[in-house]
Amino acid sequence: MLIATQQSLHFDDALPLQCGASLRDYSLSYETYGTLNATRSNAVLVCHALNASHHAAGRYDGQDRATGWWNHMIGPGKSLDTDRFFVIAINNPGSCFGSTGPMHINPDTGRVYGADFPLMTVEDWVDAQARLLDALGIDTLAAVMGGSLGGMQALSWTLQYPDRVRCAVIIASAPNLTAENIAFNEVARRAIQTDPDFYGGHFYGHGTVPKRGLRIARMIGHITYLSDDVMNTKFGRRLISSTEASTEDSALQDYLFSTLEAEFQIESYLRHQGDKFAEYFDANTYLLITRALDYFDPARRFGGHLSLALARARARFLVVSFTTDWRFAPKRSREIVKALLDCQRDVSYAEIDAPHGHDAFLLDDARYLGIVRSYFDSVVLPDGLDGGTA
Repeated sequence: MLIATQQSLHFDDALPLQCGASLRDYSLSYETYGTLNATRSNAVLVCHALNASHHAAGRYDGQDRATGWWNHMIGPGKSLDTDRFFVIAINNPGSCFGSTGPMHINPDTGRVYGADFPLMTVEDWVDAQARLLDALGIDTLAAVMGGSLGGMQALSWTLQYPDRVRCAVIIASAPNLTAENIAFNEVARRAIQTDPDFYGGHFYGHGTVPKRGLRIARMIGHITYLSDDVMNTKFGRRLISSTEASTEDSALQDYLFSTLEAEFQIESYLRHQGDKFAEYFDANTYLLITRALDYFDPARRFGGHLSLALARARARFLVVSFTTDWRFAPKRSREIVKALLDCQRDVSYAEIDAPHGHDAFLLDDARYLGIVRSYFDSVVLPDGLDGGTA
């Protein structure tokens, strides 16, 4: 397995943001896997989703269980083969996994940013990623790829820097959020904002963490990531004390709590997910990232016409969706495909019949991984691209 090493790069020059503010004196955390070739032409940027980070693959030395969130996808001989590609994963500013975010010191005030951290957009993240690639001496990406919110960033890359991207792989994503998706995000945000320990986003100075709000936000989100079929198969209507639960499924049993309040297994599972999330994720980061999701809409400046918005793209595309993903439904991916075809762009599309819902893009599905592998082998990898090292 890959041994991952976290790296960090500091930027003195301010990053102009779409909100009109700027982010200065900031750092970006990132990881790289594989070797950059002599022509610097085999770089692939991986963009992370809402609660993920730059730790996309492998494990840290001495931490056997802490594997990256896309470890099924990235590594030697895997779909994104690090024997052939130089893979970069960057933690976006505003996140809570090392890059400058709400938990860090505002250089203008000398105090923790908290709720004063500037509003960020997908486009701002792409600009920040481009600066880090500049610092690494990478002018052109063989590919940019991501799932969910990461797929939105990959799409935005092809519009903001069309001459720097040869291929884009967009998985379980959408050209914008539906009203239902925005509604889910708003309910989750309100759960955090109405937590008495939130203190208007400045809870750091009060020595508190709005864990109750974070737990509920995560529970709401987690429901949308799973399909009804998966929840029924794993939990059904079984009670925690029910003898119908399989004693052989130790992973499932780990999720279950023996509490008087949670009677159904699905209740206990969701509480477990919420408790875990509240221990490591930052409340202000959650608000910031879900807002970035809400605001992303490249067609807005073109009267809602996605084909006009995507006309600027020059990359070749692979778009992948999953049949039971109701949060980013296949029809949303097909909107992207149709708009690209209207622009006469080179696009491949795969719709995979998988039971796992939105989380399918993170799982080890042989058909899904095979499609990505085939695309990288036949489309992303031109003759001689993987020859020679820097």
